[in-house]
Amino acid sequence: MSRSFPMPQAFVSPDRIRSLFTEAMSQMYRAEVPQYGTLIELVADVNAGCLEKDPDLRDRLARAGELERIDVERHGAIRLGTADELFTIRRLFAVMGMQPVGYYDLSVAGVPVHSTSFRPIDEAALNVNPFRVFTSLLRLELIEDEGLRGEAEAILAKRRIYTPRAVTLIERHEQNGGLTKAEAMEFVAEALETFRWHGEATVSADTYKRLHDAHRLIADVVSFKGPHINHLTPRTLDIDAVQARMPERGITPKAVIEGPPRRHCDILLRQTSFKALEEMIAFSGDDGAMQGTHTARFGEIEQRGVALTAKGRTLYDQLLASVRGEVQVGAGGAKAGAYDDELAARFKALPDSWDELRRENLAFFRYSATPAGIAAAAGSTLPGDPEALIASGYLTFTPIVYEDFLPVSAAGIFQSNLGTDQQQNYATRSNRDAFEAALGATVQDELALYAERQAASLDSALEALGLVGLPLKTVA
Repeated sequence: MSRSFPMPQAFVSPDRIRSLFTEAMSQMYRAEVPQYGTLIELVADVNAGCLEKDPDLRDRLARAGELERIDVERHGAIRLGTADELFTIRRLFAVMGMQPVGYYDLSVAGVPVHSTSFRPIDEAALNVNPFRVFTSLLRLELIEDEGLRGEAEAILAKRRIYTPRAVTLIERHEQNGGLTKAEAMEFVAEALETFRWHGEATVSADTYKRLHDAHRLIADVVSFKGPHINHLTPRTLDIDAVQARMPERGITPKAVIEGPPRRHCDILLRQTSFKALEEMIAFSGDDGAMQGTHTARFGEIEQRGVALTAKGRTLYDQLLASVRGEVQVGAGGAKAGAYDDELAARFKALPDSWDELRRENLAFFRYSATPAGIAAAAGSTLPGDPEALIASGYLTFTPIVYEDFLPVSAAGIFQSNLGTDQQQNYATRSNRDAFEAALGATVQDELALYAERQAASLDSALEALGLVGLPLKTVA
């Protein structure tokens, strides 16, 4: 006698869970920070205008599979206080198909944290939804006052930033290999609680002041029930236009755009933001709650360009450092103008042509066989050199978008929105080993990921043309 068993419920894909979470996060942040909604509308208007005026850009994005993702693209940022919090956030993001990529030491720029970016790494997953969260861990060892350091550690040790149900669902995902539809919806709702704003501090006004005096970011991490998402960033196709039009919508932008200058061929990442909100909070105390203010959450916009190779990144870092070392970036318009002009002048040393960037091995590209190349391959022998294939119109290339972050830019945004240009010096060294020990995993090398995508695309394109094993010749 045969027995029938109920079929297991299908699991929801990590891509779908990530999209559901991104939308829920966006709705929550729009309700908490109304100017975020205004920013989204402005970016949508600018992007629509860019695509209408530049058909070539539209075609390039469409060919790369990136056109549909522009409107849903967001990155968020959170700051955690303990190793246990970082360990669990890695597991939480894994449910959404997001992995830790890159290590960023911001202490060298006067911010007492080190960070990674949780994001999808597969090209198909990125094109569905490239949601990324820049996640920082407070470096308590950088608090010079031993007493205050111990007090901060004790405060953080008591808090629990994840709901018990969220942890249960993370464990279920790990044990079963996925979540059902009902579980996925519940997971999104429970996980969202970790990122929600809380207007009640868990410390007294006096403790808050002492933490704040040590560093504003330390007060932000230690003084609250949870890490609260401090910005949610849309992607624009023209950040200069957004920067210029923000005042029209009642938004005051920061003085300068962080990152590289405006170029014909966008590279890496450019970012700007509006000042952090001054929000009312209630401090705890024996005599009842005391009202005060806190600044942490702000609006940010980004424009993404091509990912640079190690050679290209070295040149970029040298050029940026040469400008920042000579022109001080302040809040005044004149200083901002001088900085922008000098930045543009110095960056003329970095080619502003897709083909030059590719030939000189400065940036990563995705290769594909053209219809003409596939047709030609069916009836004749094609050249055995990728460069000749490109020249013949049989092989084409598109820039691989940079999916990651820039530590100097991140520090610049942080400092600007903490309400100070002060660059505090920390006598410390990068501590990647400690970060990865807390994380419970090794962060992935972003340059290796881009190189793998480029190599895989070339192999696939050559295979489509009936050619295999041809090396890509670039300038050394």
